[in-house]
Amino acid sequence: MAVAGSRVRRPEAPVASSCSPDVASGFTGRQGELDRLTQSLDAVRQEKRAGIVLVTGPRLVGKSRLVTEFLHRAALPHVYFTAGGGRPADALAAFAAEVRASTLPAAGRTPPRGTPPGWEMALIGLAGLLPADTPSAVVLDEVPALVRRDPGFGPALRQAVDVLSRLPVLLVLIGADAEVMAALGRQIDPLGSRVPTVPVRPWNPAQIAARLGLPAAEAIDAYLVSGGLPPVLAEWPHGAGVWDHLPHALHPRSALLVSGERACAAEWPAVVQPRTVLAAIGQGKTSFTEIGRASGGLHPGSLFKALDPLVSRRLVRAELPLSARISRETRYRVEDPYLHLWLAFLRPSIPAVERGRADLALAAVRDGWNAWRRRALVPVVRDALLRLGEDRLPGETAAVGGYWTRSRSGVDLVGADRMLPARRITFLGSVKWAEDTPFDAGDLACLNHGRGYVPGAGASTSLFAVSRSGCTASGVTCLEPEDLVHAWAAHPEPATPTP
Repeated sequence: MAVAGSRVRRPEAPVASSCSPDVASGFTGRQGELDRLTQSLDAVRQEKRAGIVLVTGPRLVGKSRLVTEFLHRAALPHVYFTAGGGRPADALAAFAAEVRASTLPAAGRTPPRGTPPGWEMALIGLAGLLPADTPSAVVLDEVPALVRRDPGFGPALRQAVDVLSRLPVLLVLIGADAEVMAALGRQIDPLGSRVPTVPVRPWNPAQIAARLGLPAAEAIDAYLVSGGLPPVLAEWPHGAGVWDHLPHALHPRSALLVSGERACAAEWPAVVQPRTVLAAIGQGKTSFTEIGRASGGLHPGSLFKALDPLVSRRLVRAELPLSARISRETRYRVEDPYLHLWLAFLRPSIPAVERGRADLALAAVRDGWNAWRRRALVPVVRDALLRLGEDRLPGETAAVGGYWTRSRSGVDLVGADRMLPARRITFLGSVKWAEDTPFDAGDLACLNHGRGYVPGAGASTSLFAVSRSGCTASGVTCLEPEDLVHAWAAHPEPATPTP
């Protein structure tokens, strides 16, 4: 590990890429996820009985597209049902219509007309149409919406699984709410073992670097703007940096502009309060008091009620300062950097873009870019550091967070042997992402000051700088954009902090 202002370098290696397109369908990447689905199908073929798999991930990340590609490649007869809004009876009627229009070889059997009386009868009735000698698939998309609108859906599905289990059918359940999906998996699993889950994640900075042909620093910026969402990246030209792309992406039909509204409308089609609170957090309000004021002076009880679904659905992260002492200074931030950008700049600019003044929207992003980027980048850097491993970080580092108090802005990066309360603080760090200014002696003095007030830190605590433009200060370990991108390339699966 290099110190004294040295640059930490990995040996040059190709950035891992999963971006190999399927020529027939234009589908790109996701080979690991396709392999996991194929493994579940292979188990159905071998055991000649039903299998269940959960497909989870944030909205607009490509879960439905992935499963559609899997069905296409496997050439499976199947039913694909996507839950919409409305009453439970409407969902049952729509499901029955999808069964009638499906590719199931019913061998002369005609699906009944009309609406089933409930989900148990709907799924048990479907069992009579599934082939008994060849694998098939039943896909239920937007499952959390079914669970929320119809309390009987989960128990009905559990009962129907007993009947479906006698047939070689793969039951694929898709949903963005990981908590609801995990609870449903525990409820319906007939054997009491864990139902396999296929997580579909946004493209990480290493994948974006490979996909767009960008240097590491520009790939990280592209990740902050796109959130790694496939619809946004699909419109991003190869080799284009953020400021090459943005002037052409700000039009009324662009994925960059419309994806945020689609995600919010899907979560809360007619619920104003969580969207108001989310907008306040997206505008940079981080404390409970600030968010309440910016949300129209919400009563604390109402604010807690609005924050709860935002946190449970992982749109907002509630964080505590990491140190050797327990703190109650919770800060809230928008989890997805794209949604953060949309709330901060794009959502307020939609009227201007729609009347032909995209230049105003672009100016708003430019004016607030440096301050916004730094706020959005720090959590991304923490995630990357967790992927570096013991060869790059001080020994025993198993959690990375930040530190702040009510009166002090604090330290960007805090490494520890575990989450709160830490037994040992392993390092303190600072993020500086200026294009033309390195991390210097003045920045180091500010970081070194943190050794005196972060509980658990001391004179021997290691110091790290994450800098876009290198370091000129001595006595600090310097990490640059290439180091972060290599961390994602080497460890694409998210690291889990030690509790």
